[in-house]
Amino acid sequence: MQSNTAQCLIDTVTAKLKAEIWDTSQVRWAVQQVQGRHHVYFEEGGSVCRMDLKKGDQHVEEVLRMDGGGHGEAVLQRVRISPGEAMLAATLRSPCSADEETRCLLVRLRGSPDPPKPLLTLDRVFSFEWATDEILFFTSLEDLRCRRVFCQDLSVAEPKTTLVYEEQDPEFFVEVSSSRDRKLLTVNCSSKSSSEVWLIDCITPLAPPRLVQPRLPGMLYHVEHRDQQLYVLANTAAGQEYQLLRAPLASPSMGNWEPLFTPAPGTGLRDMELLWEHCVLLVRTPNGPLGLQAVPLADPTRVSTLQLPLWACAIETRPSQMTDSETLRFLLSSPVHPPALFHYSPWEHRLYLQEDSAGPPLPHYHTTRLEAPSQDGTMVPLTVFHARAWDDLKGAPLLLHVYGAYGLDIHMGFSPEKRLLLEEGWALAYCHVRGGGERGLGWHQAGRLEGKQRGVEDLAACIQRLFDLGVSRPALAALTARSAGAVLAGALCNQHPRLLRAVTLQAPFLDVLGTMLDPTLPLTIEERGEWGDPLNEPRHRDYIAAYCPCHNITPQLYPSMLITAYEADRRVLLAGVRRYIQKLTAAVQAHVESPSTSESERTRPSIVLDLQPGGDHFGPEDFDLSLEEAARQLTFLYRELGMDMGGR
Repeated sequence: MQSNTAQCLIDTVTAKLKAEIWDTSQVRWAVQQVQGRHHVYFEEGGSVCRMDLKKGDQHVEEVLRMDGGGHGEAVLQRVRISPGEAMLAATLRSPCSADEETRCLLVRLRGSPDPPKPLLTLDRVFSFEWATDEILFFTSLEDLRCRRVFCQDLSVAEPKTTLVYEEQDPEFFVEVSSSRDRKLLTVNCSSKSSSEVWLIDCITPLAPPRLVQPRLPGMLYHVEHRDQQLYVLANTAAGQEYQLLRAPLASPSMGNWEPLFTPAPGTGLRDMELLWEHCVLLVRTPNGPLGLQAVPLADPTRVSTLQLPLWACAIETRPSQMTDSETLRFLLSSPVHPPALFHYSPWEHRLYLQEDSAGPPLPHYHTTRLEAPSQDGTMVPLTVFHARAWDDLKGAPLLLHVYGAYGLDIHMGFSPEKRLLLEEGWALAYCHVRGGGERGLGWHQAGRLEGKQRGVEDLAACIQRLFDLGVSRPALAALTARSAGAVLAGALCNQHPRLLRAVTLQAPFLDVLGTMLDPTLPLTIEERGEWGDPLNEPRHRDYIAAYCPCHNITPQLYPSMLITAYEADRRVLLAGVRRYIQKLTAAVQAHVESPSTSESERTRPSIVLDLQPGGDHFGPEDFDLSLEEAARQLTFLYRELGMDMGGR
């Protein structure tokens, strides 16, 4: 990877990626903005700026100058505007900071000096929301856990910080959020299998929080508010799936929950947005596409459904302080389609594209949705992107993607490297295996704890299904995964190594058994609901041991692997990654040297550790570093598949 030839190829790929970024840069301003009552806030040139909604770009002013505290330019994480647009709070992270630490800067927007200066800085802030123009609630991140909620009162002469809530159960994570109408703040306490919500009234924010419904084993719920009514999403439908319910704010406990609407079985619920007269559910339908389901609050029986464009694979709503709005703003994207800003009106039942966010015209490509029969007969969804005609994909290189954990959809937002691969003739396949959330809570339940092997079987079935349909072949197939997705990728390589030619893993979780046996690690206790408790449950230990990538390596012909890891990553410790690589290297060596190995299998696969400084589990936030990392991964794939950039 360090030869002059390899470096030249990396430089070539980096230049191509920068060209992709440049082509789509004109859409960034439109999709990264935060809308207040009177201004639009956005990041520009190392500052947070705002534009007057009435005067347009004729009146743009800087409100916060970002810096990395002496460690380079800071990265903007999140922005919140106070209800009267008198204050701004923003979290920044230095590229060199450890433990995912952030600083929250509070800036007065009225009467501030020029250039503006922060009024106050809070350390280790994770989530935060304004209750009033003078009172901010926030959670602190300590050892990768959020357990405490604080109130920052700026209305007194000496601003003071008060502890509001402290979580005692180590399996629960605490966040603060705001209802869309800005009347309530919610303290959301969640584990992998249970949740509870506390309410803070923004009229009396210093009063003690009020509990909605005490946590119950296996019950998940989330709340929104409108006109003294709580709208609850809870897994109280058949099969413990989500449904929409309503309860009076004065008596919000479970006994008063009234069912309003239940999505069809197999529907993956992405989010709930409460508008003035409608509740809009953002869903993934059982056959794959994204859609909106608008439930009228006055008559919940008259639900309308709108299918979003078939190319759309990721949806992200945009924050707004327009509490009386009956229009929903959101971004749609796909791995090869840059984000575009849309507006949806339930009354008109129409979707509007904001033209200045559409980006450049895309080259012709196809989005094909399939299903693959898994070992137990379950049909597993697949999404395939390709520029060539389907009948012309036999000789195409194939890059597969998998995640399958925590009930989360696989990431399918825009990536310039994926668009570059599509233009280079690759087919891109996303495997929506059990353990993710693509088909509802039951899809996750079927792939967690003692169901992890199902995810491996689903992944193998997806790959084989593509080959059977004439898409690529093992010698031209590669798999990529990150974090928990590496569990399924690593297990697949142990069980079906001949399905693939190459694998790239980023911040990979590979030593499941070793990690879950060590309760002193930051996330072990919190994640028992996903992986199991091998310390106290012998059956969990046996089951994890049966699929754990690190504990099932055997001498055989493995695919080539590029493993990107970060020295100070506290979510996936480097020791586990090194342990996996040592075992894998030894197994590869044993296979090559075995007298029973045929001559055709004596070519040693590449096992490369790309070790990077820093502690960001989610990859570098620096723009140039992230492009260089993507370029190294693409260069590895081209080399291992025997291909040249720009041609076969």
